[in-house]
Amino acid sequence: MFFKDNNSGSPFCRVAVRFLWFFLTVLASSCGNYLDVTPENVGTIDYAFRNRNEAEKYLFACYNTLQGLNTQINDPGFITSGEVYNNSYADNLAATNFLILSGTQNTNSPILNYWEGTAGGINLFQGIRRCNIMLENIQKPIDLSDTERERWISEVKFLKAYYHYILLKMYGPIPIMDNADDISESLEVYRKKRVHADIVFSYITNLLDESIPSLPVLISNTSQELGRITRSIALGVKAEVLALQASPLFNGNPDYSSFRDQQGEALFAETQDISKWRNAAKAAKEAIDHARAQGHELYDLIIPAAIPLEINDSLKRLLTLQQAITEKWDLNKEVIWALNGTVGYQENYIPRLASVRGNSHGNVGVPLAVAELYYTQNGVPLEEDNTFDYNQRYNLKIADRVDRFYIRENYTTVSANFNREPRYYASIGFDGGAWYGGGVLDPNAMLYVQARKGGNSGVLEYGRANLTGFWPKKLVNFLTSIDPNSGNVTINNYRMPRLRLSDLYLLYAECLNESEGPSTEVYDYIDRVRARAGLKGVVQSWTKYSSLPNKPQTKEGLRDIIHRERRVELMFEGKSGWDLRRWKEYVNEVSKPIQGWNVNQEEIRAYYTVQTYLIPALTNKDYFWPVSISELLRNNNLVQSPIWR
Repeated sequence: MFFKDNNSGSPFCRVAVRFLWFFLTVLASSCGNYLDVTPENVGTIDYAFRNRNEAEKYLFACYNTLQGLNTQINDPGFITSGEVYNNSYADNLAATNFLILSGTQNTNSPILNYWEGTAGGINLFQGIRRCNIMLENIQKPIDLSDTERERWISEVKFLKAYYHYILLKMYGPIPIMDNADDISESLEVYRKKRVHADIVFSYITNLLDESIPSLPVLISNTSQELGRITRSIALGVKAEVLALQASPLFNGNPDYSSFRDQQGEALFAETQDISKWRNAAKAAKEAIDHARAQGHELYDLIIPAAIPLEINDSLKRLLTLQQAITEKWDLNKEVIWALNGTVGYQENYIPRLASVRGNSHGNVGVPLAVAELYYTQNGVPLEEDNTFDYNQRYNLKIADRVDRFYIRENYTTVSANFNREPRYYASIGFDGGAWYGGGVLDPNAMLYVQARKGGNSGVLEYGRANLTGFWPKKLVNFLTSIDPNSGNVTINNYRMPRLRLSDLYLLYAECLNESEGPSTEVYDYIDRVRARAGLKGVVQSWTKYSSLPNKPQTKEGLRDIIHRERRVELMFEGKSGWDLRRWKEYVNEVSKPIQGWNVNQEEIRAYYTVQTYLIPALTNKDYFWPVSISELLRNNNLVQSPIWR
């Protein structure tokens, strides 16, 4: 079955034979845009819905577009977030998409073009078109039970809503594709125009509301159906959609007050509406309550039998935070939704922990400014902690025995790596940082990162390097191992969460703060996430340790705290790129210079000098993707995305 969780191969490969007839007859003939007027083969459509088994294949084809979103390097929210950077050669990973930040995006051939399905993108309009065909033909199979038919209709309505949602996030106001094309209509019918953003939001949320009642509460047959849509998934996505609508990017954004269609009609809300935040808060709470009723809870480490020795509380906390992402879905009650197919490129995210390269490229870096987003052990930002000398954070310091679960004992590194919150050590690899796993599961003999030139993790040759000196450790399953003799990585696979409970907790806190201001309930939901990370509550931490002790008491101050909390908690999960956009903070934050250590140096003081590797070339036009010029020529009812020319 398509949804069986089998890490031995891609789900697409496992159903290649089953879908062969479909791709030859339907998908190949519709490889252009949704708006192309290529008539379907009516006989083929009739065949596709002649019975339950054939209709199920079409259902899986509707899901197929969703599964195509699983490739992290082609995920717009991940690759344009500024959280990771690669401008280094690797056999398996091109740097092209990372360079969007350098100003390579364009209107001739847009990178990650999800409108037309080019340059790493998927044609989402084709996915919508399949959903429409499914909905218009689902009554045909006479051997399909009413209960199953209703479930399939709900799943397809969700998928249709979700594909519109992704397009809305990427392109702003979009055309609504509500029906399959009718070949008897005139060409003008297919030249759809953008509609007001609030109309698109309403269309998406209405589809989700229609889908929710008939979706299963839980997937009981996880070996065959894990990955199919549940009620918890749909409720969580609805909360996301409404939070986007309430956020500054769409909610009374003065930057787009002049953005209009060809007929002069406005496409963005011109005035802010606080009730949108209330609607989003209500939806987020409903999603949380439903998910918890189904047994979802914040992840706590399930210690695998592979760990031979008892681990202490410090190491257990680090692994809990790491495994909240990399644990298998069916064992992780925090994950509400993940896509089928496994996260790739672990060999690019893990530093070389052996003296030979093998296939452990370790070339994807984390910018210094991103690593510094994580709090101190006191639960407040580095620059605010009144016990930390921020201006001297790059001074050298030697690790003591008490630091050994975080930093190699007796290793010299910068003081900024000491006394940080547990999420820092669970998420970031750095010079001298302890690395539990990688094939060594004895907590008393952990591997560690040697990032200076000449060290195992350092530059081996020009062009093969992590340019910043920081690695996205959070994306590496600790059971992924490196052969010390060959340097080859043996991957322990996992699925990237698309929605987890901590995400909803912070989203609810944000929406509640924006609609009502600081309150005990807002603090409570933030503090639940912080407690799992070993931190005290927001009010307690800021009152005692921050140079801005009253910050949590105001809506504006708490907003800043929540935004940072989301960035830290959801780091590397493909969330930050979208959050920064909807908050209208994207250009300011991601335009910060991409900096790191001088990785070509072996001598310690020379290594720890800050280098600038890229100054991103972003402007306000980069809040949305451009539509290609060729698409605008095909459809003269379309207008280009805001500010793009």
